[in-house]
Amino acid sequence: MRNLRLLFVLAVAAALLAACGSAAQPAKPPTAAPTTAPQSNLRVLFQDDFSNPKSGWDTEHEKEAVIEYKNGMYRMWLNYPHTVMWANPHLDFSDVRVEVSATKAGGTDDNQFGLICRYQDENNFYFFIISSDGYYGIGKSKNGKQTLLTGHGNMEYSKFINRGHATNRLRADCVGPSLAFYVNGQRLARVNDSDFTKGDVGLLIGTFTEPETEVYYDNFVVYQP
Repeated sequence: MRNLRLLFVLAVAAALLAACGSAAQPAKPPTAAPTTAPQSNLRVLFQDDFSNPKSGWDTEHEKEAVIEYKNGMYRMWLNYPHTVMWANPHLDFSDVRVEVSATKAGGTDDNQFGLICRYQDENNFYFFIISSDGYYGIGKSKNGKQTLLTGHGNMEYSKFINRGHATNRLRADCVGPSLAFYVNGQRLARVNDSDFTKGDVGLLIGTFTEPETEVYYDNFVVYQP
């Protein structure tokens, strides 16, 4: 198991990144398109394949951190150690099922990336993360303090997570007090927490000791569960 090492130093959604011109392009985009969003009989509340760069998500260009629409996907690149950044489409939901395809394109496997639900502000939200070396967790930020709600405060390993430069289909169910996390169709964890009942959705990436990570997101869908 790995101890939680989330340091929310960089908050894109709160515009803490200072725009310093175009950043370097350290890695190539994924060579294969991310997994197509599965069909569902659930009502779609919002969806985005990121083909339209004006669909409403945050974008930032800083020397060591970039969030942008690129090649019909949503690219997040970060080159700071011990840092997490995130982005939102600026919407408001209560109960949701959120899905996205996430492809690691560059940087270390000792990273973190995933989904956000019930985002209140930069200090209050739930997050659902995996790493490219096979770990996962459900957590929350409350009043700026980040804790993992699963694994007794540790990220846990799962064989269902595709490791390395691979695509994973992520799903977060936020229904009442129930928070459930699915990766590639397998439920990895479910916990109860009632601190937040509604808010925005979002995406995030983060680093630990090694500074660089790069993820491309595609086929983002919010369902009414």
